[in-house]
This record gives sequence, structure tokens and C-alpha cells, in this order.
Amino acid sequence: MATYTTEIASDKLVSDNPIHQRLLKAYIAAKPWISGKLLEIGCGEGRGVETLLPLADSYIGIDKIGEVIQDLKNRFPGVDFRQAVIPPFKDFADDSFDTIVSFQVIEHIQDDSLFLEEIYRMLRPGGKAIISTPNNTHTLSRNPWHVREYVPQELIDLSAGIFDKVEAKGIGGNEKVWAYHEANRKSVQKIMRFDFLDLQHRLPAWILRMPYEILNRMNRNKLHQQQGESVVQINHEDYPLVDDPAEGLDLFYILWKK
Repeated sequence: MATYTTEIASDKLVSDNPIHQRLLKAYIAAKPWISGKLLEIGCGEGRGVETLLPLADSYIGIDKIGEVIQDLKNRFPGVDFRQAVIPPFKDFADDSFDTIVSFQVIEHIQDDSLFLEEIYRMLRPGGKAIISTPNNTHTLSRNPWHVREYVPQELIDLSAGIFDKVEAKGIGGNEKVWAYHEANRKSVQKIMRFDFLDLQHRLPAWILRMPYEILNRMNRNKLHQQQGESVVQINHEDYPLVDDPAEGLDLFYILWKK
């Protein structure tokens, strides 16, 4: 697709590369747990489809954006992509999948408990879900596209009330990644010093989305200009999977059904 919001990080815009690589890492980190019948919830523009397809016996990808789904059908003929607004998951029976992945989705879902309950319902006994979401500990400003964000224990508690076992990990970063994150933090703070009324937390999300898009894109371009090739050189290997979710830029949880 030709148009990208900052919320849908592009694999083609150089200034988006650090975010793209961070999001790609979730797919690569999930590889050891992918097996059998696989459902991806929120497949987006297909960032991880090529990583997932060879590991599963079958694959279904769903997303709410029809244009995205049509583009994926054109790019991957014969692969089952469907448009769906969830939860609930009306077209999927109980015990349907061995593995479910959903990366950077739950923060957009109003009823997050129902979302996880439905994932549990669709999993076969012995199945597992792998989910990722931003670690709110390291979030630099309110994201008006997100209903909420979680600190590690919040999502552990929510998941443990539904699933039989929770493995809580994180997508961390090496020195190169944390240097970029620190530069980003300082840049965002310079912008936010003008928000002395704390409007980012007081205004409705829909009002904030357009200024957020403009300022976020300007900020990413500025960081690219300041840091040059270091922005381009960051790749998924610079985002290690860590055992302590508190050390992760993103939370990365494996949720099991007995």
C-alpha cells in the first residue's frame, strides 16, 4: 500500500526502520512456538507472513482493514486472508487452532478480557497463543490509537485469569537500540514541553490523532537526519528476546491452554 501512518510502521520508509525491525522481531522470536493450524489476528500488511507460512500446516490471517486484506490476497495467492472486526470471533469454532499469534493488537481492543477469552476458546488443548504489545514503562507519550497500554504485571494478571500458563518475556534492545530510544525520548520531551496543560491525557483520542501523526512523522524524520546511517543499520537482531518483560520495549507473552 502506498500510504502509511506512523502507527503502521513501513518497511519502505527509512525513518520507520527501527520500529519496523522491532515489530518484525516478534515474528522471528515466535518461530519456536509456531506449529499446526495457525491463526494470525491483526496480520496488517503482512510483515510476518513469509516468516510464519513455512512453519505452520495451515495459516489464516485476519485484519479489520479491507484494503490490506485485498493487497495480501494479491501478494500471496492461495493463502487464506479474511476481513474481520473482533472480538468476538464469530466465524471460528472452539478448539480450532494449535497456535494463535497477535502482535501489537490487544492495545487497540476495548474489551481485552473478551479478546483473550476468545483466543483461549479457539485454541485446541495443548495450544498456545503468542502476543506482543508495547511495554507502557517505556512509552514516551500517549498514543491516541491505543485504548490502553500495559506494564508487565498488568498483562500477566489479565492473562493468568484466562490461560493455564503464562510465559512472560520481552522484546528488548542492545546498546544501539537504547541509544535510539534515548534520542527519541529527548526529542519527544522537547515537543511535550509545549503541552503544559497535559492535553495529551485530557483530550479525547480522536482529536489527538492528526497532530500525533504529524508530530510523530516529523520526529522520526528528525531522528533519521540526526543519527544518519545508525537508523538504517538497526535490524531485528538488535532486538533480543529477554526473559524479564520489564526489560522489554515490547511485552512478548506465550499463553498456554492445557
